[in-house]
Amino acid sequence: MSGLTHFDETGAAHMVDVSDKDITARIARAEGRIVMRLDTLNLITEGTAKKGDVIGVARLAGIMGCKKTAELIPLCHPLPLSKVGLELQADPELPGVRIVATVKTTGQTGVEMEALTAVSIAALTVYDMVKAVDKDMQIEGIRVILKDGGKSGRYEAGTGGAE
Repeated sequence: MSGLTHFDETGAAHMVDVSDKDITARIARAEGRIVMRLDTLNLITEGTAKKGDVIGVARLAGIMGCKKTAELIPLCHPLPLSKVGLELQADPELPGVRIVATVKTTGQTGVEMEALTAVSIAALTVYDMVKAVDKDMQIEGIRVILKDGGKSGRYEAGTGGAE
């Protein structure tokens, strides 16, 4: 099916066999943002949101979600993660919170889905913690911005694909 690896020759979904792939160091970075009213962002940055430390809780939720990616995405391989880093930065220009996840492993398949999951769960947690005051928040722009390791090489967003 036109190079889509999660489908067999009959079109049935299957988990990709990575047993013949080389074990290499792999990294993925993903980004996203949650846009909100400025007064909502101020609650977060001032630490006055009723549910507590929004940024800290969202960081932990993103890390926890990342570790459960294979349980959430049906065809993902469970991977031993060597690093999960999450940066959440308040940005009054949006206004909102920018989120970047960096995930590393040494293995036979990449960690793009783990990085995307980390960003998504962190953004959903921000939403959950302040939705009582701002239901119009929007989660936007979740994408892979870096992938490296493995046969397909390095990918950086904005460079036109894998090198």
